[in-house]
Amino acid sequence: MSTFVHELGRCESTKIGAGTRIWAFAHVLPGAVIGSDCNICDHVFVENDVVIGDRVTVKCGVQIWDGVRLADDVFVGPNVTFTNDRFPRSKAYPEVFAQTDVGPGASIGGGAVLLPGVRIGRSAMVGAGAVVTRDVPANAIVVGNPAKIVGYADVARSAPLDAIGPGGAFPESVVRGVRLHRLIKATDLRGSLVATNLGDLPFLPRRTFAVYDVPSRDVRGEHAHRVCEQFLICLSGAVSCVVDDGQSRQEFRLDQPDVGLYVPPLTWGTQYDYTANAVLLVLASDEYDPEDYIRDYDAFLAAADVQLTS
Repeated sequence: MSTFVHELGRCESTKIGAGTRIWAFAHVLPGAVIGSDCNICDHVFVENDVVIGDRVTVKCGVQIWDGVRLADDVFVGPNVTFTNDRFPRSKAYPEVFAQTDVGPGASIGGGAVLLPGVRIGRSAMVGAGAVVTRDVPANAIVVGNPAKIVGYADVARSAPLDAIGPGGAFPESVVRGVRLHRLIKATDLRGSLVATNLGDLPFLPRRTFAVYDVPSRDVRGEHAHRVCEQFLICLSGAVSCVVDDGQSRQEFRLDQPDVGLYVPPLTWGTQYDYTANAVLLVLASDEYDPEDYIRDYDAFLAAADVQLTS
C-alpha cells in the first residue's frame, strides 16, 4: 500500500511507511520519520526530530514536538499535549530538547499532558486529562494531576482474603509459580501472634527487610530477580502486589498478617497502594546482589524468554 496524504494535508517528509494515512490540515515536517499503517488525523503537527513507529494512531489536535518517540502500536488521544522544554522562553532554545519515549502498545487519553523527558512504559495507559510528571511503569494505569498509579492493565485480581476465610483453600494463581501461604495465627485476650517454621516456607531465608512509611501514591518493587525467591507478608495495614511472568499478570491485596505471597525468580513484582500504616515484611532466599536485579521490563521479558510482539 502507498502512503495517503489528504489534499488539504501537507507532508514534507519522505520517510513515511506504507499504508500510513495523513489527513486534512495535518502537517509533517521534513525530518520526521513515521512508520507503516499509521493514522495521523486532522490538525496534527509533527516536528522534525520525531520518530513514530508502526500502527500508531494520533487523533485530532495533537502537536508532536522535537524529541518525541512513539513506539509501535501507540494510541494518542485527541488534544494530547507533548512538551520538550522544562523552562521555555521565547526565542531561547536549549542545546538539546528532552526526549520523551512512549513504549510499545501504550495509550494516552484525550487531553493528557506529558512533561519533557518522561517515559511511558510498554502497554501503559494514561487517563484522559492526566498530567504526567514522572515515568510511568510498564502496564500501569495512571490518572489525575499529578498522575498517579491506580491499577495495572490486563491484570487478574485475586479474591479478597476475607472472602476466602481463615480456613479456606487459596485459589491457584494464574502467574507461574506464584502462590499464597497461610501462616500460624494465635489470638486471645493478650493480643495476636503470627508465626511460621522456617522449614515450612518455600525456601530458607538468608535476608529480610521491611518496607514502611511509603506514601500511598508511590510504587515499590518494579523489578524481577534472576535467581532470588521472595516471600511477602503485610504485617500491618494493606498493600497491593502485582506479579507478572511475562504472559499472565495478577494482583493480590495483602491485608492479613497470617498470609504470605511467594514470588519465584523471573517474576516481575510491583507493590503499590500502601495504606498509611502498612508494614511489608520481605523474606529473601539470597543475600543482596545488585546483579540479580532486572529493572527494565523489556529486559525482563527477554530473560523470561517471552516473545515480544513489537
